[in-house]
Amino acid sequence: MLPYEVVQEVSEALPNLSGSGFGLMEVSHRSDTFQAVIDSAIGRVRSLLSVPDDYEVLLLQGGASTQFYMTAL
Repeated sequence: MLPYEVVQEVSEALPNLSGSGFGLMEVSHRSDTFQAVIDSAIGRVRSLLSVPDDYEVLLLQGGASTQFYMTAL
């Protein structure tokens, strides 16, 4: 179960992400607003998992099958 504070923050961000006037699902994936979301996510992954600066964090679509296919790459 998510903490109440997290649920509340997400419910406020869905209709108006970072005061942009657009909801999370309406923001273009090419916009500066969305890039800030991606940069924040990558920064949090780096911090949480102690990923060194000389490694890249990849955010990829796909499920487990895609991950298995990528092992050959």
